[in-house]
Amino acid sequence: MSIFLGEVVGTMFLILLGDGVVANVLLSKSKGQNSGWIVISTAWAMAVFVGVYTSVAVGGNAHLNPAVTVGLAFAGSVPWGSVPVYFAGEFIGAALGALLVWLAYLPHWAETQDQGLKLAVFSTGPAIRNTTANLVCEIIGTFALMFGVFLITGAQMVSGGAVSTISLGALGALPVALLVWVIGLSLGGPTGYAINPARDLGPRIMHAILPIAGKGDSDWGYSWIPVVGPIIGAAIAAFVFLAIPL
Repeated sequence: MSIFLGEVVGTMFLILLGDGVVANVLLSKSKGQNSGWIVISTAWAMAVFVGVYTSVAVGGNAHLNPAVTVGLAFAGSVPWGSVPVYFAGEFIGAALGALLVWLAYLPHWAETQDQGLKLAVFSTGPAIRNTTANLVCEIIGTFALMFGVFLITGAQMVSGGAVSTISLGALGALPVALLVWVIGLSLGGPTGYAINPARDLGPRIMHAILPIAGKGDSDWGYSWIPVVGPIIGAAIAAFVFLAIPL
């Protein structure tokens, strides 16, 4: 139960603060309107920091990301039987965080005419729509995240070929937050660096079902890329990590 609750709480704060900064920058008549990409990427990094610590505070392991969970499972650090529990917490937490962002910016939806900006608060989208290139970008970004997590945590091989159990909160959240920050600054331009299926799909579902004033389509045609790409990237990172003698 603590694992599930930790993922719900941590991912909720991740999305509340992460999608919250996107709303602040993009929505009309917000005091942070047009403050730019550096503000967005910096706040997302700090959202990871807060999400990790809030998750750990309630007894969770602070994955906050199904791709991270899958990567750790492939590496042998998380039992595959526990993966659905992590997933449930992550997606529910992401949906709750998106709900809170919608409520926090309630008057601003009607003031914002651009439907694309409203969707961008909740989910990612490509700067140039190219299925192969967009998928590759998400794979590379998540590979960088997952491989960095393995190295930052100092995970070591143990007998039986499994990696010792990792809690992302055990090392302190700041190094992982800095990693997310530089991924956003360096690799975020092509797709908005979802690098997290729950971060994208949970809020996208909320965009579809919430009564957002003047909203448009939820772009379901693109929605599989920020889900599949991160899973592939995390799996590759796990296999590369296991193949390297550390």
